[in-house]
Amino acid sequence: MSATDVSPKDYQALRALIAQRAEDLPRRLMQVAGYALENPDEIAFGTVASIAARADVQPSALVRFSRALGYQGFTELQDVFRSRLRERVLNYDERLAKMREHGIATSKSGLVLDGFLEAAEQSVGRFREKVDHDAIERAVDLMARAETIYLIGLRRSFPITSYMSYALGKLGIRNILVDAVAGMGAEQASFITGRDAVLSISFTPYASETVMLTNAAKARGAAIVSLTDSVFSPIASSADVLLEIVEANFEGFRSMAVTMALAMTLTVSVAARRAEG
Repeated sequence: MSATDVSPKDYQALRALIAQRAEDLPRRLMQVAGYALENPDEIAFGTVASIAARADVQPSALVRFSRALGYQGFTELQDVFRSRLRERVLNYDERLAKMREHGIATSKSGLVLDGFLEAAEQSVGRFREKVDHDAIERAVDLMARAETIYLIGLRRSFPITSYMSYALGKLGIRNILVDAVAGMGAEQASFITGRDAVLSISFTPYASETVMLTNAAKARGAAIVSLTDSVFSPIASSADVLLEIVEANFEGFRSMAVTMALAMTLTVSVAARRAEG
């Protein structure tokens, strides 16, 4: 796409264009795209120099990225990210500021708790703004039709898949938790067929075994639902349905609030769909 082409004027259209062109962009521009989608507020408020430093690219890469998407320059692209902020119905940062004004935390452990609660609030607020209800419905459909639901999520994602396995079992839904105990992940996933569905969960820096197992399941013909943090995630390209979540963090520790909420939404909705017949 050249700068003479029509460029997206709203944030959602821009996101869709970036996802569409992900495989065509050079490596450095993909790095910019990934950073922009994960940090939209920083793109909206930052300078070329500050954004480039945080994204670990040269400032010229921001200009090239903007032009590759049809904009005359970075300022035009930045205006789209700023319009996203103007379109918000609720300002969650202001709500959190009021919480701090009320002196919720009075001890060191209270300050830590307040930090994690703030990260959870931010995660929920951001997800509400961009939630794709149609994608969630498609994911539920795929999983409800499956003979067996395989749950793949290692390292940081393992608490999510293990709890889903527990809940699905209690709801009478056949599932296999691929936990890779004793290095048996490949063997656990070797029974996947085209009649099954796989829920794969992975976030930056991405568990390599999750990626390998997801690709193997795709090769076996299973329906793949990927829950991850970017269209550039290594489990995104295998997905029949992509559910994107970017969790906020406190002192480098990322929240799991939205991930768990979405996982339980899928679990309960699949059970309800099956009960409907």
